[in-house]
Amino acid sequence: MPIDVLVTLNENYMEPLKVMLTSLHHNNLEENFRIWVIHESIGPKKMSDLKKLTDYFGWELHNEQITKNWLDKAPTIKRYPKEMYFRLLCGEILPQDVKKVIYLDPDILVINPINDLWEVDLEGNMIAAATHTGITNLTSEINKIRLGTDHEYFNSGVMLLDLEKTRANVNLEDILGVIEKHGAELLLPDQDVLNFLYGKHIKEVPEEIWNYDTRKAVSYYARSLSKHDLQWVISNTVILHFCGQPKPWNPNSDSRFTALYLHYMQLLTRLEKNFLG
Repeated sequence: MPIDVLVTLNENYMEPLKVMLTSLHHNNLEENFRIWVIHESIGPKKMSDLKKLTDYFGWELHNEQITKNWLDKAPTIKRYPKEMYFRLLCGEILPQDVKKVIYLDPDILVINPINDLWEVDLEGNMIAAATHTGITNLTSEINKIRLGTDHEYFNSGVMLLDLEKTRANVNLEDILGVIEKHGAELLLPDQDVLNFLYGKHIKEVPEEIWNYDTRKAVSYYARSLSKHDLQWVISNTVILHFCGQPKPWNPNSDSRFTALYLHYMQLLTRLEKNFLG
């Protein structure tokens, strides 16, 4: 059975998406994937180029283009991009026979096998996700106060979603209600809405394995009492998440993981030049 992977994005992130998928392929050669791309306006040429890549990997690519009037009621200004709604409402968009899916932001690398995330026992929860807490748990405590919640603050960039549960519990009206009532308080709208409405239904998975914030390598190292050094990360971390700015494809990026990202960019460039035409 294939592993279902979801991305929601616009044209600006198509090249990073291809790098992410290249890393996913190279470190999961024994797995078969179905890639679901939910978007509103990615052009045929860019989708065709993406399909050449997924065809080369032997994967299915599903182009789920949303009609423009689907979100007529929803605010879609810069703070509330349509991709935010696509991610939260993916259960309504994807076919009913898709029972669960791994959502991945395009600004990540997958550097080890991902199957263990696919096989996580949600224990009745709707979602599995990681927090980004740093050395202390201060960030989560601040967000509990800010959002009035009593659970950890989860990052929405990597999630395993039980779509049968999301179809029963996630709806546009609730999301719009939070935006209308708390819009001024939402710093990261899609992530804040996820935590405010559904945080109590999320199972926590280790961030240093499944959603490693590349900005916080020093924090991971300190919190683990020097265990989680670079060698440990390369052997054990599955997902590196390039949160914040600059992104690793930008010329001014110089983090300790930039070179690794550029390596996968180079692999993609060679593939496109020598095999994809």
